[in-house]
Amino acid sequence: LEAGKWRLALDVLVTMQSAQAKPDSFVYNIAISACAANWERALGLLGAMRQASVEADKVSYSAAISVCEKCGEWQRALELLHAMGWCRVEVDSIACNAAISACEKG
Repeated sequence: LEAGKWRLALDVLVTMQSAQAKPDSFVYNIAISACAANWERALGLLGAMRQASVEADKVSYSAAISVCEKCGEWQRALELLHAMGWCRVEVDSIACNAAISACEKG
């Protein structure tokens, strides 16, 4: 999704919730990725997953780390990488590469 499409992605998420259709991690992951220029919103969606009892997976965390990387938020990217371990989410090369890239750009 283009960075400017994040509002549309969030609208779909809200519409699903309003229709009492429970968004799954796939839907949240797309919404997180759509927030490419807004790390705060991406992390808010990651938190919203927990509140909705939707388990964040390695794709969720990698998407959020990538958003932080694009926004120059290297410290947040590293925090998310550490959180993956605490939450027993598999840390993969995609998450590590995004975190390394965030540090390089930071």
